[in-house]
Amino acid sequence: MKELIQVIAAALVDKPEEVVVLETETDKEIKLQLQVAPDDMGKVIGKQGKIAKAIRTVVRASGAKSNKKIIVDIQQ
Repeated sequence: MKELIQVIAAALVDKPEEVVVLETETDKEIKLQLQVAPDDMGKVIGKQGKIAKAIRTVVRASGAKSNKKIIVDIQQ
């Protein structure tokens, strides 16, 4: 999942070299933290959060078979 978010975010931003994804996994959940350059935050979030919601939907769909809650957190 980490690689999936990395590819999606890198395609959206102007500075793909600054995209960092950190993954933390426990028994019940997988937490993914996406960090991008401050100038690229708007591109990752989108108008009214539509792009961020789409990223979360795609990641949850890809991880549905793991039976764990998947959390995607976008940070600066």
